[in-house]
Amino acid sequence: MNTDVITAAHRSERGLVLAGLLLAIGLSAMDGSIVATAVPSVVAALGGVTQFPWLFSAYLLASTVTIPLYGKLADQFGRKRLLMAGSAIFILGSAASGLAWNMPSLILFRAIQGIGAGALLPLAQTIAGDLYTVEERGRIQGVLASVWGISAVLGPLAGGLFTEFLTWRWIFFVNVPLGIAAIAVIAAFFHERPARRVVRTDYAGAALLVTGLGAVMLVLLEAGSAWGWSDARTVGIGACGVLVIGAFVLRERRADNPIFPLWILGNRTLACATLAMLVVGLMVLGVSAYLPTFAQSVFAATPIVAGGIFGLMSIAWASSAALSGRLYMKIGFRNTALVGSLFATCGALIFALIGPSSSIMLLPVGCAVMGFGCGLISSPMIVGAQSIVDWGRRGVVTGAVAFGQSLGGTVSAALMGSVFNTSLVRWITSAPVSLRPLLPTPDHAVEALRNSATHVASYVRQGLYLAVHRVDLGIFAAAAVGLGIVFLTPRKFEHIPTASRAEAPLDRAEGAREASSAV
Repeated sequence: MNTDVITAAHRSERGLVLAGLLLAIGLSAMDGSIVATAVPSVVAALGGVTQFPWLFSAYLLASTVTIPLYGKLADQFGRKRLLMAGSAIFILGSAASGLAWNMPSLILFRAIQGIGAGALLPLAQTIAGDLYTVEERGRIQGVLASVWGISAVLGPLAGGLFTEFLTWRWIFFVNVPLGIAAIAVIAAFFHERPARRVVRTDYAGAALLVTGLGAVMLVLLEAGSAWGWSDARTVGIGACGVLVIGAFVLRERRADNPIFPLWILGNRTLACATLAMLVVGLMVLGVSAYLPTFAQSVFAATPIVAGGIFGLMSIAWASSAALSGRLYMKIGFRNTALVGSLFATCGALIFALIGPSSSIMLLPVGCAVMGFGCGLISSPMIVGAQSIVDWGRRGVVTGAVAFGQSLGGTVSAALMGSVFNTSLVRWITSAPVSLRPLLPTPDHAVEALRNSATHVASYVRQGLYLAVHRVDLGIFAAAAVGLGIVFLTPRKFEHIPTASRAEAPLDRAEGAREASSAV
């Protein structure tokens, strides 16, 4: 595909295409926040509080492993059809999730949602990179982040309204009209003429990645609660997961057309960008998955209030992303992200210091500070990574950075889920003997806050606080690591020359122009 076909012949339609991209991003943004707010109601209806981390893990695992595949195929066959196909799969998974009859069926349908979601954000960002110059992308990333922020604010509020006045099932049904609108706009106004290249796609690598990550996540989620850490299932499945991931790495080194080219990690700039976004994903998922439950369970906030608190993170994220364009053109991509990392670490510290007697106002303050920092990290890293490669590798590079963020969320859902479940199980099983017959099972801890005697609810509330507090400590540790990663990022983002004919960009002028613009 010649990028001149998009940037010149259809420049007058860029605004309409951007509107379609905003709808697609809105799907992804709203889904995570609206589900997090409704978790207590979903658990109350379907049961299985120790299984609810899988609502995030199944979705994130499916979206994570498909991101590199979408990115690679987008470089080969164009962006439009893949984005529309991903949106259609997402709509199907959303409708099915709204009809779920128990927790296992909901987890399965969330995985289908995730398969479609893997196309939404990375392909929207890739198309934006095709349509706009490096100088324009800062502003456009701010627009994209603003829609992310608006959607993520509306998501918790809508989740709270649906939960209180309708039913939690509408948190999934609401995705259907949004998805249909996104497909319609992209189909009507985004025109491209991809030059189809006959290349064998590395489906074997994709299968290895799914299997390896799935095994590791299963161990992280179940060990310490359902299984012991020394249990044969923990050791066996964990070892198999590590071996399969090792086989995936070997496969990618030898494959003619790898799903995740390892030259990306061989470049210090791209490796640091990917790792920094991994930490962002880890922090944000940890907060989004547990903060609403924390606010409702420990501070007795309503679902609407809890959603509004979390929404402040998205507002701050959108604001700083819009600001980042001017900032990185003055001080560079790396220094902008470094300022963001300092803010994110301070936000994580606020969460770690919250106690059961603390003011609930610390929650929105922590959300705003962390969100502001994440916006200053993500936008420079995404735009910076896109600016140092040509069109023919922009999809796979954008996919790699998005893969890092999604993988961070996936690991966070599994790891933080394990911390949460282990802490809660130990708290309940170690209760005083006189209290044990009155306590609920860990799966029904949230319901016990509403239906149990005061002293029982108080004990359960303490256990929920302790479990979330340990999650917050993990988020702070991740933020500190992220600060170190950004500090090690090169100050200058240098253009990467095309490595091989197979990866050659179809518009060399575009690549040369962006090389001169790298910050």
